[in-house]
Amino acid sequence: MTVPNYRKQIKAVFFDIDETLFVKNKVHFPESARLAIQKLQANGILVGIATGRARCSFPAKINEIVEQEGIRTFVTTNGQFAVHNDEVIEKHPIPTEKVQRLVDFFELHNIAYAFVSNDKIRVSEITPMLKHALDPITTDYQVDKTYYQQNDVYQVLAFYAEDKDELVAQAHILDDLKTVRWHENSVDIFDAEGSKARGIAAIARHLGFSMENVMAFGDGLNDIEMLSLVGVGVAMGNGHDTLKALANHVTDHIEEDGVYNFLVKSGLIEK
Repeated sequence: MTVPNYRKQIKAVFFDIDETLFVKNKVHFPESARLAIQKLQANGILVGIATGRARCSFPAKINEIVEQEGIRTFVTTNGQFAVHNDEVIEKHPIPTEKVQRLVDFFELHNIAYAFVSNDKIRVSEITPMLKHALDPITTDYQVDKTYYQQNDVYQVLAFYAEDKDELVAQAHILDDLKTVRWHENSVDIFDAEGSKARGIAAIARHLGFSMENVMAFGDGLNDIEMLSLVGVGVAMGNGHDTLKALANHVTDHIEEDGVYNFLVKSGLIEK
């Protein structure tokens, strides 16, 4: 399929982190992605990060890129926290009573869980299942079961396999909340209206442009709303089939310069 020239339409490009900008299991950031970011900024196009991660759990390599390239626009915890130039544009913590409902259920069923704020991750206990899922993301966490009582929580991570999905669903603890499975042993839990798209929309309103002026790249199920609601949604070649089916475009694999190649094809940067 021929890719249109989007240069006049697009004012901002948002990137997911894991398997879009960063190969997690290889701790690798393609140099072509750095070049793409530099060229976008040189062309006056805003570069933002939109991730399920909290700001405190960005990989060291991404933090390095953020610092070196001066990226200051972040949509984190699946859209629950949106920041531009160190200003919090919008935030959506989970009400404490809803967190309490989750905690009571997980304690009853011996399910480990984690509280995610913008700057800290606190866990209920350290189990093999938790470590298997969370350690590739971050090892900077501590045990504190009461963290939610005095601090805003933007996302809860629950560490259970798919065979417990039905048990959780039938308990109705997720009413007014949504889950996205991001690992065979874990799900993200956050506000039912939450998504990366909501956070991006808040940034766009703040800066005076519309979602039609946004391009976004992603690979996973938590990118569905983002790719559906921006002007141009681009799925990575290594992305989930469900995401690729609804994206406006599918680019190459992350390790085959997918980000750079599509930005050139779409006219946002020059080769």
